[in-house]
Amino acid sequence: MAEGRDDELLPGALLTGTRGRILRFYGKILDLIVIALIFVMLLTLFAAVAGLVLDVWATVLALRQETAVQSLVTDVLSVFVLIELFRTFTDYLEFHRIRLRVLSEVAIVFVLREIFIGLYAHRMDPSEILAIAVLLAVLVAARVAAVYFAPKHADMD
Repeated sequence: MAEGRDDELLPGALLTGTRGRILRFYGKILDLIVIALIFVMLLTLFAAVAGLVLDVWATVLALRQETAVQSLVTDVLSVFVLIELFRTFTDYLEFHRIRLRVLSEVAIVFVLREIFIGLYAHRMDPSEILAIAVLLAVLVAARVAAVYFAPKHADMD
């Protein structure tokens, strides 16, 4: 490799010329797209919370109906999944990468949501519960590994 090009491979090296301008432009466009997605996620989160409030009201009016309570449980768990996804997008905007720790937390919350919904509705058989438990164990192991082997940069956490 040429000596003058070694500094381009360093993480903190400044890119100059056309290549640098193109990469900076790409980064700005990518940031704008992620910001737009964050606003969409925020609107979705507000809509989900509004739907949750309406479901609470419907559940209070029809306290004995199993479907109303089941819908309320599903909506509460869905809001938690949306919150975790929202955190993933904001972390990407801050760090310019998707961290495995955060992504595994989103997946864990989603899998737990499906477990709770399935168990509450009494529609999961033992083999399905076992398969989901194995998936959950793998996701938790990935999260633990992501924390244990996290990069030791001052700007990461």
